[in-house]
Amino acid sequence: MSTKNISTEPLIIERTFDAPVALVWRAITTPEDMSRWYFDMQNFKPEVGCEFRFVVEHEGNVHDHRCKITRVVPQEKIAYTWRFEGREGNSHVTFELFAEGDKTKLKLTHAGLETFAKTPSLARKNFERGWTQLIGTELKDFLENADREIFITREFSAPRELVWEAMTNPKHVVNWWGPRGFTTTIEKMDFCVGGVWQHVMRGPDGAKYPNKSVFKEIVKPEKIVFSHGGRRENGPSVDAIATWTFDEIGKNKTRIGLRMVFPSASERDFVVKEFGAIEGGKQTLERLGEYLPKIR
Repeated sequence: MSTKNISTEPLIIERTFDAPVALVWRAITTPEDMSRWYFDMQNFKPEVGCEFRFVVEHEGNVHDHRCKITRVVPQEKIAYTWRFEGREGNSHVTFELFAEGDKTKLKLTHAGLETFAKTPSLARKNFERGWTQLIGTELKDFLENADREIFITREFSAPRELVWEAMTNPKHVVNWWGPRGFTTTIEKMDFCVGGVWQHVMRGPDGAKYPNKSVFKEIVKPEKIVFSHGGRRENGPSVDAIATWTFDEIGKNKTRIGLRMVFPSASERDFVVKEFGAIEGGKQTLERLGEYLPKIR
């Protein structure tokens, strides 16, 4: 009969990704990439001795994570301690990468969970559920779409409810939507799941850009997902799935994440080159930031 105590066994999650080791390594060691699937790391550098932190709110509990990197083997392994500020216990997280042809196997080991206080929020099953979601869903999604997406983020000194209102009320949207020099005419904006949003943007050169979107998911005031089709008048249509997230990052502070996933890498590259989509997205969020004080 086995005498192993599962509560003291390290938690291990393994997944194989259809991505090269270099891309997976970048995803687990670059703060910008990590913020996409993992957490928003403060002061993170993939160097031994680096101390970093991140804060997560879950089911009414605020978890202030404090970590210190203990080992780095480029393209192979990174490990760091993991504790919660003001609470007992200390654990250790290790990411290991193994090349399997053009694919990569990732092994995540989280040891020392038994040192944490025996509270419902720190139960082993919650760590298992969380890591399974992060590695099996969030990281997988990021790696599979890395070459066919655009992601832009910006922070605003405004409460999330106000930013949400500016994005979802057509009387506000017309005042900031589009890159600098563009104007927007909204023909229809039925803000509900299944609702249609049709608008025409006009560039500084007079060119028209008809757009049509359909709202797929709305989680007030956290997330909006819509299918998007846009084109230059008489030009080919470009389709994408757009996701806007609204994160509360402090009192009267909000971070927007704008993600667009295209059917292929070539279509993503086309809109970047032909329409300046990345710079245009940044300018659109800049205009939103300039408009928000006007509706308080």
